Amino acid sequence: FSHSEKIHRTMHGLYIGDLVYGANDGIITTFAVIAGSAGASLSPGLVIILGLATLIADGISMGLSNYLAIRSKLDYQKQERKREEQEVEQFPEQERREVSNILERWGIPDERIEETLNIITSDKKRWVDLMMREELGIIEDSLKAPIKHGLITTSAFIVAGILPLTPYMLGVASKSQFVVSLIATGVTLFVIGATRTFITGTKWFRSGMEMLLVGSLAALAAFFVGGIVKNIFGISL
Repeated sequence: FSHSEKIHRTMHGLYIGDLVYGANDGIITTFAVIAGSAGASLSPGLVIILGLATLIADGISMGLSNYLAIRSKLDYQKQERKREEQEVEQFPEQERREVSNILERWGIPDERIEETLNIITSDKKRWVDLMMREELGIIEDSLKAPIKHGLITTSAFIVAGILPLTPYMLGVASKSQFVVSLIATGVTLFVIGATRTFITGTKWFRSGMEMLLVGSLAALAAFFVGGIVKNIFGISL
């Protein structure tokens, strides 16, 4: 790939995690609501209302949480860089000694340390970059845009999460609604889970089955809770 293509692919790759995890949470959350409603024998209309309300509220909440988490992380990194820049300006000799210690730790020969030290400290940005990584252990995320991550997370959550509701919204026969939703959710969970390989590096089939199992357990729990609550409180809707 050309240099521009590599940058393009890298920037888009930053959002794969938001897409995958947003979609995973969206579909599991919505189907859990549907399963709980089915366990409580709620009407299709109530299933749609509860599903959409949960989908929109949780989707926005998840997007905002991701946005705030990333912004906080970037603000922290920015603050630490500013502090490190001030230390380089105000205490250059002390900071040079710290760089020298880092070079020794790297195993640079003694006769080459002074030369290497001068090369690094001759450029302030390079100097601070080194201190950020080696002294503070901070790997900066310069390409991240918090608002984009938040929007992508919310969008993925809602788009994937609306799939289990589709049979109810399209008026599929009442007896088949839950079964169709179950099948659609299972297939989607497996596909989305398999795409996690872009992030985790695990085998796609294993990743897909893991996601399907997690979603199934959540749905099963919701189904039984719905039935138990209905019986305990005598709810009939």
